[in-house]
Amino acid sequence: MAVNIDSIIDQMERLRQLHDSLLALSSKKTEALKSNDTEALQGILAQERKHVQAINGLEKKRMAVVAEWAVASGFMNEAPTVSEILAAVEGVERERLQEAYDSFIIVLADLKQQEVLNAELTKQSLQFINVSLDLLQPSLNQMNYGKPAGTVEQKRSVFDSKA
Repeated sequence: MAVNIDSIIDQMERLRQLHDSLLALSSKKTEALKSNDTEALQGILAQERKHVQAINGLEKKRMAVVAEWAVASGFMNEAPTVSEILAAVEGVERERLQEAYDSFIIVLADLKQQEVLNAELTKQSLQFINVSLDLLQPSLNQMNYGKPAGTVEQKRSVFDSKA
């Protein structure tokens, strides 16, 4: 059975759906970061890992479908880009592929923007923690323990002591 362009479009739409779901998780992660809800954050990170694993599996399937389509269509390159595929197809197939590609790119751009925000929130949280720790830990100069600066301790060996 030869692979048609519908298989590629189907894989792209599935990828978009998974990325859409990942975007929703990323938005939840932003709220968890803002409210400092570490338990929710841990749950969200576990769900994100599952999504990433599913995306990796689906991406492998998409690459296999594209390679099969490329061979059946007589492409020299077994891994053509979407632009190359768009140039090779015409009519309704081209429009549908273009729509799937455009919607996928929009979701990816939104996801990237959301993750940049999450990275910035995480960075600010870490900076706050570091400042708080610095305020809680006294510096060595402020400590009252030990001998005053400038005093020299004499060391005696066991044999030099008086009986």
